[in-house]
Amino acid sequence: MPLPGDSADFVISEYGASLWCDPDAWLAEAARLLRPGGDLVFLTNSLLVTLCAPDEGPATDRLLRDQRGLRVLTYPEEGVEFHLAHGDWIATLARHGFTVKALHELYAPEDAQPTKYEWVTPAWARRWPVEEIWAATWRS
Repeated sequence: MPLPGDSADFVISEYGASLWCDPDAWLAEAARLLRPGGDLVFLTNSLLVTLCAPDEGPATDRLLRDQRGLRVLTYPEEGVEFHLAHGDWIATLARHGFTVKALHELYAPEDAQPTKYEWVTPAWARRWPVEEIWAATWRS
């Protein structure tokens, strides 16, 4: 059952919509749900890890993709992911009535250990941000 418009003070996407849905589609839905002044927080891969990661294997210390024009990546096994440059995120959020409050770039701590996720190593994530947390307010 869909939620009514103007029904939320806070919307969050921990990956999910913010990575696997077209940004214009899910931001329009977030704006519909939020009351004026409501907050949106979303997590996604860092732009840098996206630019440095090959189609298979861990991120490298070299740029492997162009940033200009980056929007959709299709992976044979995983499907489609949406990745926008920071300026494109800011413009897209503004187009949907959001004002960016913060962008937090997350790094691994010095004592980070390998995980089951092989797309980035702890050594890489100590040097460069592996995830981003965006915070925005909907201004109506």
